[in-house]
Amino acid sequence: MRASSRSPSGGSGRSIASRRAFRSPRAGSWTRSASHAFYRSRVRLAILSDIHGNTIALDAVLGDIRSSGGVDGFLVLGDLAAIGPDPVGVLERIAGLSGAHIVRGNTDRYVVTGERPDWYKRERGKSEQEIHRIEVEIERSMSWTQGFVAGAGWHDWLAALPLEFRMALPDGTRLLAVHASHRSDEDPGLVPASSDDEMRELLRDATAELVLAGHTHRALDRRLGPHLRLVNPGSLSNPLPSEADTRAGYALLVADRDAYKVELRRVEYDHDAFIERLRSVYHPAADFIIGMHRRQGAAHH
Repeated sequence: MRASSRSPSGGSGRSIASRRAFRSPRAGSWTRSASHAFYRSRVRLAILSDIHGNTIALDAVLGDIRSSGGVDGFLVLGDLAAIGPDPVGVLERIAGLSGAHIVRGNTDRYVVTGERPDWYKRERGKSEQEIHRIEVEIERSMSWTQGFVAGAGWHDWLAALPLEFRMALPDGTRLLAVHASHRSDEDPGLVPASSDDEMRELLRDATAELVLAGHTHRALDRRLGPHLRLVNPGSLSNPLPSEADTRAGYALLVADRDAYKVELRRVEYDHDAFIERLRSVYHPAADFIIGMHRRQGAAHH
């Protein structure tokens, strides 16, 4: 990993306070953003999620956004730093995006609080030895990330990220951006296999017509009747074993006073370079993470 030359309160010339200017409004309220881009009659936004410390995938996606005409702002749905080889590089890039609204993911919370996931303990067919190995590898990975994030001065910035962000599009559509749901960053999330009734229950009382969520690493664009649309942009990093397409996923949202449209996009990135980066920074869980990437797997979401 490249040594970080910037921190939220230092050399980049932008303070924590200025970077927090785009934090979520109070939960449940609706607002047009303080960013000038959201006062326009037409707006173009990129939706990113589940970057997981992978600057190689993130740089590929940002390059695709630039080459396709750029955007007015970004909606970033969490899981920024944990697992990959460059957590600080991801935080630097995301915090530096113009007009970015960022919510926290469950792994962002783990990095800040020291909590750990336990999904693997509930999976059927896993031996005690397998469970113990996964537990050890997760602890190695999370502790390593915690050290880098805190040492580079990003702990407080990450801890301040909100659970949700809400805004109104130019046509009046109420948009809700979350990691998993408006109630928790660790709910089941938007999964293509879920029924419409399961989706409605997950988003009960969400009070939005367009819900953006990540977490599951599965791209989705589904309408539940005429007044609710659910979009998961997929993950930038850590593709699931069930996903044949291992490219980085994101979405573009274009809205004007008449309507809005969403496009799910995929971008190639260098998986071999990602693996080499894991080894070059002596990531303590490198072999575990590499093994899962070679199986088109993900450590967790």
